[in-house]
Amino acid sequence: MSKALSPLNPYLDIIPLAGVCDFDAACRAGVSVEENVDLLKRFHFLLRRSYFVLLSRIAATPIYEIKMGFSHHAYLLAENITSLRDRVAEMREPPFGLDDLPEPVYALFFDEILSAPSLEETMIGLYRVAFPALIDAICTHFQTTNLLVDQPTVRILKYLKTDLDEMIAWGEDALTKLIAHAGCQQEATLWTTRFQNYLSGAGGISGQDPRPSSIPGPANSKIPFGYDPVPKRDSRFKDPFNDTFQPEKLLHDPEIPPSTKVLILLFKRFREIDVPEMMASILYETRNQPWKYHADMTRQLWDEARHALMGEVGLVAKGIDWTRLTIRHIWSYYLNTRLTPLARHGVLYSIEKGLMPRTGKRYEWEVAVEANDPLTALFQDYDWADEVLHARFGRDWYVAAFKTPEDALEFPKTQSAPAVDYKEMGLTENQDWWPEFYRYACEVMGIPFCQRAIVNHTVPGNAKTLP
Repeated sequence: MSKALSPLNPYLDIIPLAGVCDFDAACRAGVSVEENVDLLKRFHFLLRRSYFVLLSRIAATPIYEIKMGFSHHAYLLAENITSLRDRVAEMREPPFGLDDLPEPVYALFFDEILSAPSLEETMIGLYRVAFPALIDAICTHFQTTNLLVDQPTVRILKYLKTDLDEMIAWGEDALTKLIAHAGCQQEATLWTTRFQNYLSGAGGISGQDPRPSSIPGPANSKIPFGYDPVPKRDSRFKDPFNDTFQPEKLLHDPEIPPSTKVLILLFKRFREIDVPEMMASILYETRNQPWKYHADMTRQLWDEARHALMGEVGLVAKGIDWTRLTIRHIWSYYLNTRLTPLARHGVLYSIEKGLMPRTGKRYEWEVAVEANDPLTALFQDYDWADEVLHARFGRDWYVAAFKTPEDALEFPKTQSAPAVDYKEMGLTENQDWWPEFYRYACEVMGIPFCQRAIVNHTVPGNAKTLP
C-alpha cells in the first residue's frame, strides 16, 4: 500500500488545501471537463423527468400525505436542477444542450415510470430505482473526480445527495405501507426488476455501466400518458364539493372574537391544499417557459403546500380532529378542468395581489397576535412573507406576458367558464357543517362560543356555485 501524500512544508500542521480534500484526492487525474459535463447532463435529465412525474401526480393523488410529499420533492428537485444547470453553464460556452435527450433508452425508462398505472409502481420507479441509482452515480463521481479542481461540482452534488437521501427515506417508508395495504408485494418486486432492466439498457445513470444484450420493450408507455388534472382526495376529506362555509366573512367581522378567528385562520391555511393541486397543473401543462419560471413557480407550489401543513399542525396542536372539517377542492377542480393554464395563473395572481393591502396578510398576522397565539402568529408571519414573494413571482412571470398590468388582471375574467352548480350535479348536498364543527372546536380549545359565528358565516349566492 502506497504511503499517503502529505504537504512537504506544513505550518503548525494546519489542515492544507483549505480543507477541501487530502493530497491524494487532489492528485487524481480525475475526469475531464467534457466528461464531467456529459455526466451532469445525464443527472439533469433524470432530475427533470422525475420532477415532471411528481407534478403529474400531485392533483390526481388522493392521499394527502403523498400529495404534500410530492409537492416538497418537486421543489427539492427544482432547486437541484437549477444548481446543475448553473454548474454546466460555468464549464463551457453555449449551447449547453441541457434539454437534449442523452439516449432513447434513458427516455424509455422515464416514460415507463410516467405511464405507470398505479401510485405504487410510479413511486417504485422513482424512489426504489431512479433516485438510489443517482446516489450510486454521485458516490462514484466523488471517488473518481479530482476533488480540488472539481470542488464546485462536488459541493452541488453533496447537497443533491442529502436531498435524495431524505426523499428516499420518506418514499421507502410510504411505499412499504402502501404496498402492504394494497397486497401487491409480488408485483412490486417485478416492477422494480423491470425498471432496473430499462436503466441497465441505458448504461445506468452514467451511461458507462455494462449493458444487457436486450431490454424489455415498452409496457406501460405503449399507451401514451394522459395527464389527469382532476384533483382527488382520500376518504378523510368529506364532501369536497361543499362550499357553504365562507370564512372570510367571519374573519373580517369586528364582533367575532380573536380566538374564533384563529380557528378560521387555521382552517384557511389547511384549505390551501388546493393551491398546489392547481399550480401543478399549470407547471405540467406549460413547457415553453424558461427554467427560471419553473423554479420560481415550484417554490410557490411548495410554499402553498407548507401553508396547508401549517394549518394541519395548528389544528393538531389545539387537539382538533381535522377530519371533522369539510375541506373543499372545488377551486382547484374548477380551474383545472375549466380554464387554460394561463387563465389559472391569472386567477392565482389576482388573489396574491389582493392579499397585499393591509386588510390581507398583515391583517391575518395581526389577528393571531391579538389572540395571543404565538404559534399561529408565527405561521401567519411566514405566510405573509411567502405571499409577498409570490406576488413578485406573479409580476415577473404572469403580468410580464401582457402589455399592461390592467390587461393581466382583466384576462382571467374574459376566460372564465360558466359557473358550476355542484348540488345540481349531484356532487354535494351542501349541508351546513360549520355550526356543529364550531361548537366542537370551542369545547376542545376551551374558547367562548360566539353565536354570531354560526349565524353570519355564509355569503348569499356563493353556497352553491363557484363563479
